[in-house]
Amino acid sequence: MKIQVKKLNALKKYTGGFEFEYEPPADLCLVPLCGFEGSVRVTGNYEIYDDDSVGIDYTVKYRIKGQCSYCLNEAFKDIEQSFEVLFVPEDDADNYSYDGVTIDLTTAVNDAILFSQPNLILCRDDCAGIDVNNKIKEE
Repeated sequence: MKIQVKKLNALKKYTGGFEFEYEPPADLCLVPLCGFEGSVRVTGNYEIYDDDSVGIDYTVKYRIKGQCSYCLNEAFKDIEQSFEVLFVPEDDADNYSYDGVTIDLTTAVNDAILFSQPNLILCRDDCAGIDVNNKIKEE
């Protein structure tokens, strides 16, 4: 998940694309009783500017699987969201920074995963939750 900015500058490749799979840490999933199913797919483009800052637009795509937040049945949610970030070669409170040579996308991707997660997942859109009035039939 690294972009070799200095090498790309030397090759005069100021724009380009990237694609990779990422295994996120399990504790990055904030949805109760759920976790990531499989890896996160990251695709995007970069553009290196004259001041050595690098604009990156990327999309994260992944699945959260676990128990429905309302009824506790099995549930999953596919998530796909796009982001735009700027990496600058000096410390900057508003942007990501890098050492002027290599950009490590891990923090930006982890942030994207955190920001794109839903608060809950449902087994179906009209899930009403656990029916507490449902009596068990005696046989």
